[in-house]
Amino acid sequence: MKPEGDVVLITGSNGRIGSAVMRELRKTYPNVVGFDREAPPDPPEGCTRIPVDITSDASVTKGLKLLRAHHGGRVASVIHLAAYYDFSGEPNPKYDEITVNGTRRLLAGLRANFEVQQFLFSSTMLVHKPGEPGIFFNEDWPIDPTWAYPESKVRTEALIHAARGDVATVVLRFAGVYDDGCHSPPLAHQIQRINERQLESHLYAGASSHGTAYVHMDDVVNAIALSVALRATLPAETVLLIGEAEALSYDELQHTFMRQIHDESYETTSVPGPVAKIGAWVEDNILGQKPFIKPWMIDRASDHYALDISRAKQVLGWVPQHSLRGAIPNMVAALKADPLAFYQENALEPPEWMLANAAATAQEQGA
Repeated sequence: MKPEGDVVLITGSNGRIGSAVMRELRKTYPNVVGFDREAPPDPPEGCTRIPVDITSDASVTKGLKLLRAHHGGRVASVIHLAAYYDFSGEPNPKYDEITVNGTRRLLAGLRANFEVQQFLFSSTMLVHKPGEPGIFFNEDWPIDPTWAYPESKVRTEALIHAARGDVATVVLRFAGVYDDGCHSPPLAHQIQRINERQLESHLYAGASSHGTAYVHMDDVVNAIALSVALRATLPAETVLLIGEAEALSYDELQHTFMRQIHDESYETTSVPGPVAKIGAWVEDNILGQKPFIKPWMIDRASDHYALDISRAKQVLGWVPQHSLRGAIPNMVAALKADPLAFYQENALEPPEWMLANAAATAQEQGA
């Protein structure tokens, strides 16, 4: 027997955002299905996951056939989160294989086999040209991505526009996503540098007065849920920036993390870009330290992204309920409560002294 009600399909459903969206939408929609390369044995309660590799014609065809057989031919909304991302900064065939052509394959299969009300695509504010302090740009700001990841999103947005047919589309251009445990690589590595008092924590290769917008995971999920709930009344093609209106500068983040972690403050020294690139190259290629900061990031260190989110407020009634400023104490509290767990949760390499402290604590508790 097929579940009652139109299906809500979420791709990239095993990810942090995908799992959170599944849990939230299951509160309202009885028929929530996830696509990802693997189907874990423990999906959120009441949800279904189907193993689908969107780089494969055969896999997508099989997955959609299973979806139709078990859940019917009406899809209320497709929330397309599956995409490729890395911090190398370099072009990678996977951007086209997964993000662009995966979307093409999925959208074509859906249009051929289902009645789809809405196709929602997770994009990024980085598709836009960087601004300057004092400029809060909206969705009409020039499109000018500066590296491979947002370039792939621009190509995919164009594909969706051309191939959507009569399917209503929503493109949400998200700011950098974080939560109370951090789970943002740039922020986590900044915390690590300061926590370990690394030399790099005193240095910055860009304009430290510049910064970037962020958005809390809960607010991301809420924006998606509102988009699905309002699918019948949204414009046929909707594009919205989703982020916090306040973009903290790198300098303010530095001083805030310093005070929260070490109860002290020190000035950040500006380093010329060429010198910083040499330092990053030496760390990576000679010292074998595999630093998070790559030479290409140094070129982007002065990029500034501050958002005018009035359109999201008007169209969705969406207003962020969290702020990065308010979440920093929670991040630092998680770090101090269990440093090793914080590092593991945020995919950080713990220093030897942290491992030794954790081992000693475990030994004491076991004694």
